[in-house]
Amino acid sequence: MQHLVPGSVIGILGGGQLGRMLAMAAAQLGYRSHVFCPDAKFPADQVTGLVTRAEYGDQAALRSFAGSVDVVTYEFENIPVETVEFLSTNVPVYPSAKVLEISQDRLHEKDFVNQLGIATADYAGVSSLEEARVALEKLGCPAVLKTRRLGYDGKGQVMIRTPEELEAAWQKLNSDQLILEGFVSFDKEISVIAARGRDGEIRCFTPAENRHKNHILDTSIAPARIDEALHKEAVAIGSRMIEALNYVGVMAVELFVSTDAPRLRVNEIAPRVHNSGHWTLEACATSQFEQHIRAICGLPLGGVELYGQAVMTNLIGEDIRDYEQLMQDPAANVHHYGKIEARPGRKMGHVTRLYDFSEKLDV
Repeated sequence: MQHLVPGSVIGILGGGQLGRMLAMAAAQLGYRSHVFCPDAKFPADQVTGLVTRAEYGDQAALRSFAGSVDVVTYEFENIPVETVEFLSTNVPVYPSAKVLEISQDRLHEKDFVNQLGIATADYAGVSSLEEARVALEKLGCPAVLKTRRLGYDGKGQVMIRTPEELEAAWQKLNSDQLILEGFVSFDKEISVIAARGRDGEIRCFTPAENRHKNHILDTSIAPARIDEALHKEAVAIGSRMIEALNYVGVMAVELFVSTDAPRLRVNEIAPRVHNSGHWTLEACATSQFEQHIRAICGLPLGGVELYGQAVMTNLIGEDIRDYEQLMQDPAANVHHYGKIEARPGRKMGHVTRLYDFSEKLDV
């Protein structure tokens, strides 16, 4: 199959840290990157000289952008579907607009997962407070009321511990497009970073164990500390989902390791490179970023075997103040995203450490 030759230009929608690291991986393979982002300043513009600053609905800018690149991808899942559909008439875009239509709506996403015979939390789409009351009576408490669209890092959701809390939660979210999810009792959360090439080849990185603080990923540990059977099942789920979507690129599948059967339940998918896969930069021959570039450019997928145990910790907000101290640790692989302002909850960088497989981790 024909692949993009070095010197080709990869268009990236979105200029955050994921776009930055995609552009760096592209450069390693001999490609140039053109970033399309509406912001005045963004992390990716520090690593590429090809930038379009325009709104995602600006068709004139999109048409010009499409004419300057050989393939397009995106670094976050809230790109308007219409933007991807418009670009797709002019240049190949991976992943497809169909994938965004599913992943941008929590109800459509869970329907898709269940149709594959893969478990999720019990759920119901609700468009009125009365529908929510009926659903809560069926699902029971605790439950989580969520917006169907645009939620991330704990935003757009409210925990409901008693039926009396439902009305206040409904008023807080203030939408008629919500989903009520039953609570899943779980031991841990894990994720699988799966990749599929243009030729249909699939490779998955080992499942990682994820820990959150204030609904934001704090630490990822690879491999996840689960038994071999669950490892294989998690990888099988990731492979099955990425194949069913006819996906091209890297996709993250987040799962709960439930305390009861079925043990693995899909929480959500992310159609992009993902925070819980940053450890692949040091722990594997091919990082998730390079793997994504390889996939969308039609290159063979790279190796995903682990060099050792990996622990990745996010530097969030004021954590970046420890940058100089971290740099003094010879075992720390430190990444700074080039953001100037350290706001609460803002991902400023990350640090990864590798350990021998025989070493017992104290994390």
